[in-house]
Amino acid sequence: MKFNKCSRCGCFFASADDVCPSCKSKDAIDKNTLKNFLDNSDVPLSLDNLSFKSGVDLKNINRYMETKEFSSYKKLLTNNSNLKINL
Repeated sequence: MKFNKCSRCGCFFASADDVCPSCKSKDAIDKNTLKNFLDNSDVPLSLDNLSFKSGVDLKNINRYMETKEFSSYKKLLTNNSNLKINL
């Protein structure tokens, strides 16, 4: 295990994860919310719109979209200045 900084709250913790144990359940809820929203969306959205309509923080959306788990959803996003990933 290594010492990490939580991607959600910023606290330090010892684990291989990118979020602390306190934020792990919040992260899972946000991921499921985002997946459900994207599964039911048929029009391309900007990240700002996606964050507003899904209720998931823009910072977390960017973090999720960098993972393999969300790679298939990239096509549903329009390119805008807040997008930190390569489409």
